[in-house]
Amino acid sequence: MVNVQGVLDQMKMCVLIPVHNESEKIGPLVASIKQKGFPVVVVDDGSQDDSGKIASEHGAFVLFHEKKQGKGRSLQDGFEYVLKEGYDWVLTMDGDGQHDVDDISRFLEKARTNEVCIITGNRMHNPLEMPLVRLWTNRMMSSLISFLCRQKIPDTQCGFRLIPCEILRHLILSSSDFEIETEVLVKASKKGFKIYSVPIKTIYLGGFSRINPFLDTIRFLAYIIREIRSPKKSQ
Repeated sequence: MVNVQGVLDQMKMCVLIPVHNESEKIGPLVASIKQKGFPVVVVDDGSQDDSGKIASEHGAFVLFHEKKQGKGRSLQDGFEYVLKEGYDWVLTMDGDGQHDVDDISRFLEKARTNEVCIITGNRMHNPLEMPLVRLWTNRMMSSLISFLCRQKIPDTQCGFRLIPCEILRHLILSSSDFEIETEVLVKASKKGFKIYSVPIKTIYLGGFSRINPFLDTIRFLAYIIREIRSPKKSQ
């Protein structure tokens, strides 16, 4: 396993977490990340509970949205803050407790390459516990996005990913919700950046998924159509 501190000595990295009503999960998640020595930035997207307050109490820097604006807008605001603060890398995680903090070392190990690339988490190597509808949707989306990106990306919808800020500076993002995951990959690929994957564990807690298989698939397809019709806008 990689020497995490050794990698940290060579790059300034923070963990970025968008949240909406995750008061039960966000505290332990932030605490676990902080114990590993990583700064944490949380974007509280108009939560009606104490998600942002709890994250702050556990050591995160918190950006607040007065009203819910969507995951895409939350990530965009988080990226803007990360770039302003001079970080070299940003690791995005979901705030619902489904990502295992111990898997962070897998991303760092992959990042030891000199190549500037995006590293995504891959749940598809062992998808047995993934709800069937989500599994089918993910496979369909990943196949189409891999085709558009002209490189194999087995799990394009995973929110657990490591992104160099050098790549973020080249991207003009506009998605307001979950299609942001697709937009980052497509636009980075059009700029010539490679996208690699690392296997991760996913903790399914039996809760309600915030992804609507129908509505978010429509948003995804609408975004893909826009990209196909107006490729120059992504350059």
